[in-house]
Amino acid sequence: MATLRAKVTRTALAIALAAGLAIAIANRDAFSQEALQQWLAAAGWWAPLAFVAIYAAATVLFLPGSVLTLAAGVLFGVVGGALYSLAGATLGAVLAFLIARHVTGDWVARKAGGWLKQLIEGVEAEGWRFVAFVRLVPLFPFNVVNYALGLTRIPLAAYALASAVCMLPGAFAYAWLGQAGRAALAGDAGAVKNGLLALALAAALMFLPRLIRQFKAGLLITPEMAKALCDAGSTPIIDVREAKDFDGETGHVPGALNIPLGELPARVAELEPWRNEGVVLICRTQVRSGQAARLLARQGFARLRVVNGGMLAWRERGFPAAWNERVETASANTRA
Repeated sequence: MATLRAKVTRTALAIALAAGLAIAIANRDAFSQEALQQWLAAAGWWAPLAFVAIYAAATVLFLPGSVLTLAAGVLFGVVGGALYSLAGATLGAVLAFLIARHVTGDWVARKAGGWLKQLIEGVEAEGWRFVAFVRLVPLFPFNVVNYALGLTRIPLAAYALASAVCMLPGAFAYAWLGQAGRAALAGDAGAVKNGLLALALAAALMFLPRLIRQFKAGLLITPEMAKALCDAGSTPIIDVREAKDFDGETGHVPGALNIPLGELPARVAELEPWRNEGVVLICRTQVRSGQAARLLARQGFARLRVVNGGMLAWRERGFPAAWNERVETASANTRA
């Protein structure tokens, strides 16, 4: 019964979204700054709340948010316009994220494979950092990104917070432009937009090297490659799950050293012999092992490798996994 109810809910949500998109497309020309100002002027004291609701709906229905943010500056001033715009954009982004997650998320999770699966897992490993990156760079379509990120398992709270913080500068900039008035908008819009793009690209240039280092730090390898390294005995495999998971039903790679992610900062010295030679990191999937790779990269470790798909992929390949025989240290094995 619960499954049927969930299917009905998803179907109804999909139909409502399709109907809303059709209405929005049919009336797109009526969605203008002038019309919006007239609607909100008639709303009186309810204007801020109405504006936030309209902005959220527009985000879900792929309508241009820049029109709304410019109008907010005219109607509410720079500070009020920016804050109301940010509230509406964040609410709309969260709604689109949840719609994508609950309507198509399960289907994508079942069907995703190959490069799409690797892309989704890579985004999940970066988590809020990836959200911050796409919010800072205006080259990524805002409305599309909201739905695309809903197909991942990025936590909702991290998604919402990173979105709000990184959209704040743009909200203030566009609200200021709106307050400048229609004449300034007509005369200087191109210059201001180019300036905003330049600032965003400058921020991206500062952010990208760190992001690239983090991606390179945790180079994804296949379970087959990890097994070859394990069989060679020259590279330790570090399992960053909790002890209960390490000794749980999923099992662990024979000979692996269990250092939970939360304990890793205090136990980095145990990995000192492999600072330059590198280690292989594994967890249940690859989220925590990716985080461990970034942590070790900041400590100066090189040649860090993350097992793509983690222990789930390891077992899918039919490789041996040990249960209930936790190995306290792998150093003696690797040196033997």
